[in-house]
Amino acid sequence: MLAHNGVVDRAVLPAGPAAESVCDSAILAATIFAHGLDALGDTIVKVGAADPNARLNILAANGSRLIATTWGDTLSILRRADGVVLASEPYDDDSGWGDVPDRHLVEVTQKGVTLTALDRAKGPR
Repeated sequence: MLAHNGVVDRAVLPAGPAAESVCDSAILAATIFAHGLDALGDTIVKVGAADPNARLNILAANGSRLIATTWGDTLSILRRADGVVLASEPYDDDSGWGDVPDRHLVEVTQKGVTLTALDRAKGPR
């Protein structure tokens, strides 16, 4: 599963037959899948450097791993005993909600939650 909350200039994304449509999110998803989810952070940094106005909040899951990026839009996290919730904004008044800092990668596995700053300096190479 992959979801994109945001916008990106299609002109900075590689053209390719893998996208299911010409909308920015479909082309971005095809780009992410082409590079693999392990490279999600690097892919987002490169796209964000190519389009300074991009908003690139991505959420991807495969059943045992949840990864997300925050780039230009809000992302909130709720850590509970029975799991972790990631959402654009808190959906209730639970005091456990926290903000994920902008330009970060979040990874949720059975081992826990990791937040990693996305290095803007990497940019396109």
